[in-house]
Amino acid sequence: MATHKVGGEVDSFCTKCKLHLAHTVLAMVGIKIVRVRCNTCGSDHAFRSTPSRTRAPSQARGSHERVVISFEQLLAGKDVAHAAKYSPKAAYGLDQVIDHPTFGLGIVSAVREDKVDVVFKADQKTLVHGRGESSAPRPAFHPPTPLPYAATDRPQGASAGAAHPPMPAAEEESTPGDGEEA
Repeated sequence: MATHKVGGEVDSFCTKCKLHLAHTVLAMVGIKIVRVRCNTCGSDHAFRSTPSRTRAPSQARGSHERVVISFEQLLAGKDVAHAAKYSPKAAYGLDQVIDHPTFGLGIVSAVREDKVDVVFKADQKTLVHGRGESSAPRPAFHPPTPLPYAATDRPQGASAGAAHPPMPAAEEESTPGDGEEA
């Protein structure tokens, strides 16, 4: 059995790093190590030769066990032959089977206002839905309009390096096809 002394090193479970790491011995009672400092993160704590567990592993996560269900088991009992073809314009419901052109068959697992979460064999994807003509109109993009003043008529506090280029004066404008000057 190795003998340890204050200032020496020992392996201990660090409660902050959550790893078994090298520590410096800070305090001992007789031959028993009672306090250590982690050489990685610098935290001081009681010596733990192994991670302490106050509860059994099954109790730590609750009394429920996780059950993994395969994609084939999810599809069992569903009407796969009548799976709806995916379209962003169509609206979908919970547990509905859809047929996506890229991802294949999927089952709707969550429905939100304009999006659905769909479980496919390879992965879960978020898709848009309900974007047809009957849905609320989407806001259209409108580019910013030029400012109505000329470069010499800047408002108070506007600098010479304004973001908008100067607009031509009204008398300099001509309409295409006139051929005459005013």
